[in-house]
Amino acid sequence: MTFPVLCDLDGVVWLAHEPIPGSVEAIARLRAAGHRVLFVTNNSFARLADHEAALERIGVPARGAVLSSAGAAAELVEPGERVLVCGGPGITEAVIGRGAEAVAATGEAGRAAERVGGPIDSVLVGFHRDFDYDVMRRALAAVLAGARLLGTNDDVTYPTATGVIPGGGAILAGIAAACSRVPVVAGKPYPAMAALVRATVGAEAAAGAVMVGDRPDTDGRFAVTLGCRYAHVWSGVWTRGMAVDPTPQLIADDLAGIAAQLLV
Repeated sequence: MTFPVLCDLDGVVWLAHEPIPGSVEAIARLRAAGHRVLFVTNNSFARLADHEAALERIGVPARGAVLSSAGAAAELVEPGERVLVCGGPGITEAVIGRGAEAVAATGEAGRAAERVGGPIDSVLVGFHRDFDYDVMRRALAAVLAGARLLGTNDDVTYPTATGVIPGGGAILAGIAAACSRVPVVAGKPYPAMAALVRATVGAEAAAGAVMVGDRPDTDGRFAVTLGCRYAHVWSGVWTRGMAVDPTPQLIADDLAGIAAQLLV
């Protein structure tokens, strides 16, 4: 019996785009056995084509196989809305694709948009390296004027080849604190990302899937949201000795180890 295998990227397939040993071969083996492998990532910064190209550079065909928190977040806005984007180009792409207007919050584009003014319907926050006081100030002003506060994800850190760095959730937490608002979050483990997976593979297939991740607080809880199995790997941010809750149905050092168990 075949089923979808939903793979997180950072900490499962790669670390800062450097493939984790055995991951590329594991994906190929799973696909050869008939399993549909999709990449479900809370990385909202990159455009979908950039995610796909990065995967293809390490030998993983990925056209149409990436689901990002930016895409899930865009489904929370309505066509025609004006969205203040406190994030990267992946969010801008998704918002425009939704038929909404993306208003920049960062850099010179942010300053120009502020001079033009106009009402903002939603503030959408994700990982970006241009975050500063002015971005927070613009977001605060928009929320206090009535805009909704949305986040692509609330992961406060993510793993790289040189160590853990602050994630989009840390930026979102700062803006939320300034606004005194509880944001609506789209990415794993929340319902908007689950809805995107179900729309892609079907509700029945999603319930029969395996979610492979390195963060039980994100990937494990997302498996619970989907009602599917969770496979935990130690190759990312969660180190051995840390509590793993929810309890995974499968556990291994890395994706290669998970694939070996699934292909028995």
